[in-house]
Amino acid sequence: MEQFRHVRSAISADTELQTTTAEFLGTLVLVFFAVGASVLSGEYIGTLGIALAFGFTLLALAYAIGPVSGAHINPAVTLGMLVAKRLDMQTAVRYWVAQVAGAIAGAALLFLVAKQVPGLRTSEAFGTNGFGDRSAVRITLGGAFVAELLLTALLVYVFLCMTHKVTVAGFAGLPIGITLAVVSLIGIPLTGASVNPARSLGPAVFAGGAALTQLWLFLVAPLLGGALAAVVHRVTHPSAGAELSRNLQPSGSPR
Repeated sequence: MEQFRHVRSAISADTELQTTTAEFLGTLVLVFFAVGASVLSGEYIGTLGIALAFGFTLLALAYAIGPVSGAHINPAVTLGMLVAKRLDMQTAVRYWVAQVAGAIAGAALLFLVAKQVPGLRTSEAFGTNGFGDRSAVRITLGGAFVAELLLTALLVYVFLCMTHKVTVAGFAGLPIGITLAVVSLIGIPLTGASVNPARSLGPAVFAGGAALTQLWLFLVAPLLGGALAAVVHRVTHPSAGAELSRNLQPSGSPR
């Protein structure tokens, strides 16, 4: 019996390593490639190109690491899953740490590349989010907060509707990727479209200045949006929520 307990413990540890690594690498890839599209190519591909870069990157990651960790790569999605009782607090904290570390690592790699481009501005820019004079349409603080909350709520709601427990399977990645692209199309002119606290934090660390002083909004609003999505999903899909709560493994494994 003791031997079986050791085996289960080893399997659990391996699963935790796999899911944590997947979330770290996934967030790194999202920041480097999707934010990189804004930083390095935004002038050439425009808002549509940047939005598609975010959507296609998430779509690819949903198929690549979705079966492993769920491809949250977004603290707001993880919070939505936590509020929906699809994972426990310990797992959520592991995901959050991995996502933040991955975002900073991805931003660091992007910063190294950006510094090799003569004349490319990174100070207070660098694909960061903002409102007021840092917004393309000069949206107000209140407007930015509402926009980020609602756009994130839509993204997390689709995640909750298309996933089982935590992982992503089948064609679920397609609507998730499309939703991020649509959300980005709407949000880029307003705030730069955060909808992801980790995506906002990583680049802001290297941009500094107003990117850091305005960062709080892009941490708080998306997290509230993720929690709101879980509450709404519980109302619109009560039977699914009850079934998931009953089937959630006691170990907190995302599978």
